[in-house]
Amino acid sequence: MPGKVFLIGAGPGDPDLLTLRALNMLKAADVVVYDKLVSEEILALIPAGTEMISVGKCPRNHPVPQERINEILHEQALLGRRVGRLKGGDPMIFGRGSEEALYLMQHGVEVEYAPGITAAQGASCSTGVPLTHRGLATGVQYVTGHRQADKVLDLDWKRLADPDTTLVVYMGVANIGQIAMGLMTEGLSAGTPVMAISRATSASETRMISTLGRIAEDTRDAGLKPPTLFIIGKVVSLYVENPHALPVDAVRANG
Repeated sequence: MPGKVFLIGAGPGDPDLLTLRALNMLKAADVVVYDKLVSEEILALIPAGTEMISVGKCPRNHPVPQERINEILHEQALLGRRVGRLKGGDPMIFGRGSEEALYLMQHGVEVEYAPGITAAQGASCSTGVPLTHRGLATGVQYVTGHRQADKVLDLDWKRLADPDTTLVVYMGVANIGQIAMGLMTEGLSAGTPVMAISRATSASETRMISTLGRIAEDTRDAGLKPPTLFIIGKVVSLYVENPHALPVDAVRANG
């Protein structure tokens, strides 16, 4: 009999944000297949003796292609093992979890899920910037700022350039200039506040406040690297400065 695969969301990094369901699945797993963005603190919660298989990917560096990851999960399940597939954030939000689940189910492997706190929620709570707020944002949109194989972004800029909603951009460091231009072309003000959060909820979290018109330059000057999340919209105006923030003026002075 084949085993089963637990599709587990690790959350944005802070182990306190891991769900009890996710932790129980990790404890029950015979083998854990994990991504690069899973924090060391969460990996340390996996019981000693559990086999660990790293399949981490970085921008323009995919040592284990997605097709091979699918095969690894299938192969491990065919051995009758309980396979923990551990992903940063929520596996069903820009995590390709649904692709892996579909592949496994097509091959007769049972899949169970443990949702994770996605990076946008983690960043919102750690910074105090809400994703919705009465009078400022009636809704929120999540979008990926990166296309597979570095294809050109073909987002619906008109729909995204809504001043009454919050836009959260995942994986957008490389294309933030194009994203900002697309939004401004469709009428979103260059003065729209933007927050960039790198490694949200971790001990090395960094925050930067900017505007839509300057975010590309400021991101470059600050040297922000993935994983960095961008929150775009009036809700950013509610941010209260604190020691973890990286003020734009300081970035320019240091640059």
